[in-house]
Amino acid sequence: MNRTEILARLSDPSEDWDVIIIGGGATGLGIAVDAASRGYRTALLEQADFAESTSSKSTKLIHGGVRYLRGGEVGLVRESLRERGRLLRNAPGLVEPLPFVVPAYRWYERFFYGSGLTLYDLLAGDLGVRSTGHLSQSETLSQIPNLRSQGLYGGTLYWDGQFDDARLAVAMARTAVEHGGAVANHVRVEELVKESGRVTGVVATDQIGGETFRLAGKVVINATGVFTDSVRRMDEGEVGDLIAPSQGIHIVLDQKFLGGDTAIMIPSTDDGRVLFAIPWKGKMLLGTTDTGDVPVELHPRPLEEEVDYLIDHAGRYLAEKPTLSDIRSTFAGLRPLVKPSDSQQTSKISRSHYLSVSDSALVTMAGGKWTTYRQMAEDAVDRAIEVGELETRPCLTHDLTLLGGEKGSPDESVSDGDVEPVDPDLPYTKSDIRAAIREEMGVALADVLCRRTRAMFLDTEAALRSSEKVLGWMTEELKEDASWAESQREDFKKELASYILPTSQSPS
Repeated sequence: MNRTEILARLSDPSEDWDVIIIGGGATGLGIAVDAASRGYRTALLEQADFAESTSSKSTKLIHGGVRYLRGGEVGLVRESLRERGRLLRNAPGLVEPLPFVVPAYRWYERFFYGSGLTLYDLLAGDLGVRSTGHLSQSETLSQIPNLRSQGLYGGTLYWDGQFDDARLAVAMARTAVEHGGAVANHVRVEELVKESGRVTGVVATDQIGGETFRLAGKVVINATGVFTDSVRRMDEGEVGDLIAPSQGIHIVLDQKFLGGDTAIMIPSTDDGRVLFAIPWKGKMLLGTTDTGDVPVELHPRPLEEEVDYLIDHAGRYLAEKPTLSDIRSTFAGLRPLVKPSDSQQTSKISRSHYLSVSDSALVTMAGGKWTTYRQMAEDAVDRAIEVGELETRPCLTHDLTLLGGEKGSPDESVSDGDVEPVDPDLPYTKSDIRAAIREEMGVALADVLCRRTRAMFLDTEAALRSSEKVLGWMTEELKEDASWAESQREDFKKELASYILPTSQSPS
């Protein structure tokens, strides 16, 4: 992906776009892949970096959603399991099968959870992973050596999918470009253009170079996640909120707190959510929480009580209990839940997606989750065809392999032999940084350390240690000057604040 070339396309007044997408998270990028692969002239504009908000801060699972099955949302679970199977096939190296154990601390729990998870397997049909099975106490502890053995009867083993969310987002951006789309990060839509009361385009500004673009299109799609309502107000003025954001946080610990490569699923917690402890890139990821009534912001921060909640619950199930000083990183994301008609708790709100068209023909796709992004995109483009009166063309993404999906790390086409490590505690090299810049539109220090690599998610101290070295490489590669480097340093520190423990919890 060459950002300079894409910006040149966006600034060309002769370009007449079929589909203009606002938002470069999972939903927007999925729509861009779908529309571009059908042959529509497609442009996507993202105000920050691809997946910078919610879409890079997930639990890293592609799954059907066991808790939705418990809530009776069989249709949503079936759809999610179908999409899980497609992603395992279409994004190898980025989405992989992962075994989970549900520990049983009551005699009947193996059979209770086993029956539910067998139904889970059946709903997946021929797109299932592997079958659910029962484990004895010794078999359970062999899978998860650090699991508390006292009172353990055994466990239920089942399978789901795991992925690297930000890397998958980059693969989707590259795929959209490969099919002729123009996707740009750090380009903010400032205004919707209307003619005769109908949305016919956007005015946007490059947040890096300052250039303003005026794009005309047959249909505009609002796919901005938790920022959905701000775009709706550009269109309709003071409309009521559609989104009820909910914050979920995760903490990152050393993998010794699992002791193996199998994840734990705790099906019942104090706030009614499912808790996951999963192996991820040599660490253990623990999450998540559910905190409602939170402000919409690009970089939300974990709350002290959320961190305490996760540490407390981990201590109930792990033999070696983690403490605050064991936390390597922490991150918070906002779920773009569609607001229910009643005062329902956010933990009970469905993750089904919601598609609407305003009186001025702005298409809005809201809600949903990572696992179902492809189906959401198909639905959105099908509606956009109607709204924009586009030539009808079939969806091709059911079997479309994502470009870069064969790799789970930044593009390896840079063959300069430069394997200087970013940091001894991080699995990245100088060639990874160069690839992120040359091939993947990594134009800011945070783009590279947070999303092209996952350094910030794995170990904030190591990421901070490496930041000056990486900044030096970027300054040289991008041919920038000292003032640019200083601005990057300041922006990086601001984003870093959202990955560290709340001040009163930080070890001295």
